[in-house]
Amino acid sequence: MTNQITRRNLLSGGAGALAGMAALPALTASKSSAAETAGSTDGTYPTAPLRSDTVNFGVVQSRVHPVDAANTKQTLKKNLDHMLWLIDRAQYYGGHKDFLAFHEFPLTGWDRWTRSEILSFAPELPGEETEAIGAKAREHNCYISFGTYAQYKDWPRHIMSVAVVIGPDGKIVSEQWKARNIHGVFVGFELFTTSVYEVLERYVEMYGWDAVIPVARTSVGNVCISPCKMEPELYRAMAIKGAEIIIRTSTGGYNHLDMRNVCQSNKVYGALSNNAVSPGNKSFFETAGGGGSVIIGPDGKILAEVEGHHEELINYRIPMADFRSRHRIPDFHSELYAHVLDGYKSRYAPGAFLDYLPEGLDEAYRQFKEKARW
Repeated sequence: MTNQITRRNLLSGGAGALAGMAALPALTASKSSAAETAGSTDGTYPTAPLRSDTVNFGVVQSRVHPVDAANTKQTLKKNLDHMLWLIDRAQYYGGHKDFLAFHEFPLTGWDRWTRSEILSFAPELPGEETEAIGAKAREHNCYISFGTYAQYKDWPRHIMSVAVVIGPDGKIVSEQWKARNIHGVFVGFELFTTSVYEVLERYVEMYGWDAVIPVARTSVGNVCISPCKMEPELYRAMAIKGAEIIIRTSTGGYNHLDMRNVCQSNKVYGALSNNAVSPGNKSFFETAGGGGSVIIGPDGKILAEVEGHHEELINYRIPMADFRSRHRIPDFHSELYAHVLDGYKSRYAPGAFLDYLPEGLDEAYRQFKEKARW
């Protein structure tokens, strides 16, 4: 099968295709402009009513096991069953948790797969896996978030890295695509998952600018989730749009300093959910960069931290009603440096995957090496 894509193919199906995408919980077909999503003029921000004044927020540090490409159904089911078991354990002791945050890949894991291999097991959203997790969310009356590879019928052969939030009613309330992939940090390969940046023009055409940096306005607070590291501008934009809790999903490593700076500079709560040590991991050392999961306060101080790299739960009671009564969007002097940002060009232009999809990590490396602007 060819990887060549044309814009006409992507947008074929007309209104039917657009309607299918508009049904996604986090990806509404709003045609809002960039100016309309830039934040408030009085420091306040949109919210949903809170179900309680205090939110018991939990972070689950769990293992990461890559799906076996030769036995996808059984190994994906094994990861799902373990995740469901962890949800029950998290709610079994230490009081009811209003929100449980998992890491970047508890369902699929990560490995040096090809595109075709990932397409053989990447879940559809919604799908069998989210239905099972949704049943646990209903059972325990809580929100559950996790990252996963995902695929959509209206994006043929694209593989997305998506942060999913499931509500207490068992339904998906938010699907937050990875905003961008990091480049130039891996030895000899680049990621080929489709982020918002890799298809930015089409993404905005279909969903509007508001969906580029989505905020899940839930009954436990405004939640944003991303695995992106070392890009404070992204998290500042989330805070401008009213994020109250920012969750950094991770697999294979963590950076407390980066996330603490996000929370302190934007005066928001945050969490870093990383994987645990993973025995039996066929592709990597079992430590797998595990440990370090934390919950962070608006002053940048750590409120709860996993001691060690094994599977563990941490939680903290966030006084959300009190926080919300005082919190405002960031106050910074954008006029001082807007002219610098307006003239800046990133190393890689957006839209790399609008016309061509690399089959593997090595091919993606060659593609981005050729497309680099500086």
